[in-house]
Amino acid sequence: MVLALTLAVGAAAQEPSAQAPAKNPPPPRSDTEAVEPQTEPQATTPSGKVPPANPAATNPNESSSRSTIIDISPPVGDAQEHPDSEVPADLSGTTELHPWNPHRAEKNIEVGDFYFKVRKNYSAAESRYREALLYKPNDAVATFRLAQVLELTDRPSEARQYYQAYLKILPHGPYAVDSHKALERLQTQSQNQSQPQSKDSPKDSSESPR
Repeated sequence: MVLALTLAVGAAAQEPSAQAPAKNPPPPRSDTEAVEPQTEPQATTPSGKVPPANPAATNPNESSSRSTIIDISPPVGDAQEHPDSEVPADLSGTTELHPWNPHRAEKNIEVGDFYFKVRKNYSAAESRYREALLYKPNDAVATFRLAQVLELTDRPSEARQYYQAYLKILPHGPYAVDSHKALERLQTQSQNQSQPQSKDSPKDSSESPR
């Protein structure tokens, strides 16, 4: 009997805690509610205007490199202010640049002298002398040798230019006397070619044949 009462009292003590109301769960989130994205505030200029967007960002096919948005065209009126800065039409293509190389120029002169003096191959010698002047412009020896080759290959006008160029480089150089003689010789040849050939005067038609 006492055991039954003890069990009844224990059950009565536990019943209020079992019947305690549970906390209200949070209301379910509606799927229809739209979440507004957070946007960063746009930068403005001192005048209050919004700067234009980056053109590279609007075009997905365009590179984002800075070179695509830099204007390298000359300013307005540049051609009139600097008329000599334009590239001529015959030099608009890609040209080969040769670095300064006196040693290589000297080797070309040695090979050119071999073709010029030993082989008498003036075409090969000319090629070597011209290449020497590419690696060492205004080389006195290459300039004089090239003038000789041009004179021997019947190009007096160009030969005269290189003889004169040598005298500008070394007015009293070892080939100065030869250059002056060559210029006088070319001048005489030019005068002889410019003079008309004398022809025998025709006989007087009124003279009776004998």
